[in-house]
Amino acid sequence: MTASIEKPLNLTSASDPSNLRLKDILKTLPREVFVKNPRKAWTKVIVNVLLVAVGYLGLAVSPWYLLPLMWIFTGTGLTGFFVIGHDCGHRSFANRRWVNDLVGHLAFLPLIFPFHAWRHGHNYHHKHTNKMGEDNAWQPMTAEDYAGASKPLQIAYSLIFGRMWWIGSIAHWAKVHFMWWRFKGKQQQEQVRFSVFVVLIGAAIGFPILIATTGIWGFVKFWLVPWMIYHFWMSTFTIVHHTAPDISFKEPEEWNEAQAQLSGTVHCDYPRWIEFLCHDINVHVPHHLSTAIPWYNLRLAHSSLKENWQDHLYETEFSWSLMKRIADNCHLYDPAGGYQTLQEFNAQTK
Repeated sequence: MTASIEKPLNLTSASDPSNLRLKDILKTLPREVFVKNPRKAWTKVIVNVLLVAVGYLGLAVSPWYLLPLMWIFTGTGLTGFFVIGHDCGHRSFANRRWVNDLVGHLAFLPLIFPFHAWRHGHNYHHKHTNKMGEDNAWQPMTAEDYAGASKPLQIAYSLIFGRMWWIGSIAHWAKVHFMWWRFKGKQQQEQVRFSVFVVLIGAAIGFPILIATTGIWGFVKFWLVPWMIYHFWMSTFTIVHHTAPDISFKEPEEWNEAQAQLSGTVHCDYPRWIEFLCHDINVHVPHHLSTAIPWYNLRLAHSSLKENWQDHLYETEFSWSLMKRIADNCHLYDPAGGYQTLQEFNAQTK
């Protein structure tokens, strides 16, 4: 049996959502949310670098029983690096393209993340948010696709869309971002190849030095575990942004851009220390309405959306029960009927 889509109260509206136009929503936002502020941008970069440095210093001097706390702090701080690179990818960090590219590459380098590969793929996600067959960020399989998939792919999918969601971004990182020949057009391929070489050269230099000076345990302590914490947040943030039993994906012929960006994107409140270290990336609805809004203006933009479009917003709060609800219910998707769990699918196919 297919699970029905639970319609939250804050998505019902007297107006027809199919008539929504993105430009009409954007007109209601204050003009200042689109204005770049170099002081705020560079101050946050400096603060982020200092916080991560404090994290690494803590890892160097902490006794073993404090290492988990320092790993969480440092890995979450590295997630802030990603958010800075994220804005660079959308050209909302600086006015000059070369500055965005330089800062983006530097911010992504400790994460071994090819900047241009992520940038091109992520921009495609923004153009096709929650569109079946097109969205490349946590799009669920249909029952037909899952049934036709190989057994290893089915196992991997059941883990990533289940209780091991937190490894999802690692799989996506490894599968997509290093294959420059799969990108469209000569310019994209050249840009992605350059970014791949940057991180491979960085790893080829940095990893041997780290191992030579601190040993294998030092590599694990100073890079691998913080990197895994970063991917935990990357996976968690991304799946929560667009996944819930009551968030719908649409077939291309039924897809409406404004409705997808406004009502198909989740605003989730996290503990304040996480939002500080990760630069409010989870104030996510205004970012999907316009990638030109810098991270330090997202809260102002969201306040405006609450005043003018509250009935269309989906808002929630991070908790383990939220992640359990997503991991246990949001497996296979039918645009006509909503989500179906793998348990339901397996019972049907026996």
